[in-house]
Amino acid sequence: MKTRVLSLLVLLIGLQPIAKSDEGMWLPLFVERLNYVDMQKMGLQLTAEEIYSINNSSLKDAIAIFGRGCTSELISDQGLLLTNHHCGYGRIQAHSSVEHDYLSNGFWAESFEDELPNPGLKATFLERIEDVTEKVLADVNDEMTEDERYEKIKAVTDEIEKETKGETHYKCSVRSFFEGNEYYLFVYEVFTDVRFVGAPPSSIGKFGADTDNWMWPRHTGDFSLFRVYTDKDGNPAEYTEENIPMKPKHHLPISIAGVEKGNFSMILGYPGGTERYMTSFGVKMAIDIHNMTVVDIRDKKLEIMMGDMQTDPAIRIKYASKYSRTANYWKYYIGQTKGLKRLKVYDKKVTLEEEFTKWVNADDSRKQKYGEALNNIAEGYKTLSKYELTSVYQSEAIKRGSEIIGYAADFSNLKKELMEKEVNQENVDNIISTLRSKVDGYFKDYNLPTDQKLLGAMLKMYYENVPEDQQPPYLKTIASKYKNDLDAYAQKVFETSFMTIPEKVNEFLDNPSSKKIEKDLAYKTSKEFNNFYYVQIYPKIVEAYDLLNKGNRLFVDGLREMQPDKKFYPDANFTMRLTYGTVQDYYPEDAVHFNYFTTLKGVMEKEDPNNWEFVVPDKLKELYQNKDYGRYGEGDIMKLCFLTNHDITGGNSGSGVINGNGELIGLAFDGNWEAMSGDIAFEPELQRTINVDIRYVLFIIDKFAGAQRLIDEMTIVTSKPTPKKEMIETAEPVPVEAEN
Repeated sequence: MKTRVLSLLVLLIGLQPIAKSDEGMWLPLFVERLNYVDMQKMGLQLTAEEIYSINNSSLKDAIAIFGRGCTSELISDQGLLLTNHHCGYGRIQAHSSVEHDYLSNGFWAESFEDELPNPGLKATFLERIEDVTEKVLADVNDEMTEDERYEKIKAVTDEIEKETKGETHYKCSVRSFFEGNEYYLFVYEVFTDVRFVGAPPSSIGKFGADTDNWMWPRHTGDFSLFRVYTDKDGNPAEYTEENIPMKPKHHLPISIAGVEKGNFSMILGYPGGTERYMTSFGVKMAIDIHNMTVVDIRDKKLEIMMGDMQTDPAIRIKYASKYSRTANYWKYYIGQTKGLKRLKVYDKKVTLEEEFTKWVNADDSRKQKYGEALNNIAEGYKTLSKYELTSVYQSEAIKRGSEIIGYAADFSNLKKELMEKEVNQENVDNIISTLRSKVDGYFKDYNLPTDQKLLGAMLKMYYENVPEDQQPPYLKTIASKYKNDLDAYAQKVFETSFMTIPEKVNEFLDNPSSKKIEKDLAYKTSKEFNNFYYVQIYPKIVEAYDLLNKGNRLFVDGLREMQPDKKFYPDANFTMRLTYGTVQDYYPEDAVHFNYFTTLKGVMEKEDPNNWEFVVPDKLKELYQNKDYGRYGEGDIMKLCFLTNHDITGGNSGSGVINGNGELIGLAFDGNWEAMSGDIAFEPELQRTINVDIRYVLFIIDKFAGAQRLIDEMTIVTSKPTPKKEMIETAEPVPVEAEN
């Protein structure tokens, strides 16, 4: 009774209810139908049309895929693009050298002419989304095999994409959702002239590096700037000096009013992939086999790379991006495994599956339709688990291990053409031209001794850890010949291969020979491992996935029928999604509280001149000592990062955090350690998104770098969003604990 009275009192005095995070990565096409009312109650001031529209300028028009795996947003009417430092890291590294070390010193273009081109880098903007489920599944039936189903769907989706594209320059893609139960068409405009504009030194943009990765509190200025260029008519165009800065349909104004706990915020971005509908069988395989196998292999790769990086500045620059990519998901899988165990995700999945089975068995028609769903999934994972260790080693130790193995595979087509009875010289010349064009790029960031160490270490781990009956005969042969000294074999590969230095490669391409390719030990190693895997192992995995695909499709379809009042969202698949929530603190464990923001003071407290991860630039220390924060600070406090309870994942890196007025307040760049199981199971009390405060971004651009020209082209807003009048009558009571 006392609890109810206190809850009522909260409503009567007009206090705002505690805002809980909204689980889900929602397709913006359905915001008005599924999410808009809830978002309004939380503080959204925009209409649904202002978020996603195909007829008028909307927020979606400011959001772009950056490269192949991040999100970015336009922040000026001149095509200025903002993303994370770690998203731009590969491009920053590519432009760096010992003489021009932009990784260590940062880079700020002083004019449009100084902005640096990036061959191959793209910015991709969404034009529209269309539901094509009915068209795609029109001729699909339950009697089809998975192969027949796949071929029918592929034929229809290919036709839809071709018809939609027509004679336009748009990119069209039909994607599967809800495990193949729904299909949507995405139409994109792709810009190919994207230039590097600016980035802070790594001591700011990567402050804390691997130690702080996935952790809170965080003090990282994780941002970089690029610019989209077009032809004179505003169309996508390859790089030329005549191209002009983009005139976008929409760019995000930037709010420097600051954020407070409970403020509404949302993210539009491109989350890469989640597995929220994964069953207990998949969770078990992740915990028992997959995750820690990846960790063990990457641990060795990181040890080798860092050992050489610390000996030579040139090697450090060459391998900086490779090391960073490897380290990111090395730590991720450590955290995910711990989270899955700590939060008892397996047990929760089992409970749901038991409920599903009970629901299915209660009706004969359900048993006929869904009765084999979980059995198919169980059988699929039974086979997958048998070969999962080998699959991880093929991916992590062979495909992503020593670079020479992947490079050697590039010569397969040339060998095949040269072995034809009647050699087509035009084909040969085209392949040689392609191979020759890749030589400089491949060797630019390559260190032979490092790669040799990686080859020896990866072969040794494969030989010692993969079941003997799943090892290529070639591995057993070389292990016997070299008396289990696979480092010695690696040395022989690098002593004899023509693929180790650019001069030898070009010399070979001047006079190519199929026999020389075949005899090359790097090529032979690549061929033997790949042939064994794809002939002996992969077909068994494909059969298992046929069972899984059918089982998962039926399971998810059944779940949605079983819970008709629940709003379901599809797993992430690197298509545009909206997530929304509020600025929040959290309690990671008993008696521990984390505030929702960090400050520049924390950078100074973490400083360690003897540890490259925690070096602080002198200019930043000077600004801190003088409290010279300009209009970006709050008195003598400079806020750096803040937390929200958004539902995001990899691919959302670089996504703008947007307030209720549609203004940019931050930049998402990480998740928190305690919720690393979030890709499989969302935990609303723990899941947090780590964002760099947009005021810290502007402070670094303005006060630290002095790049005033960039500030001048932005739309800066100083006022806070106008709060909506509370609708007390619709608010649910806040539970208040009372003493007995």
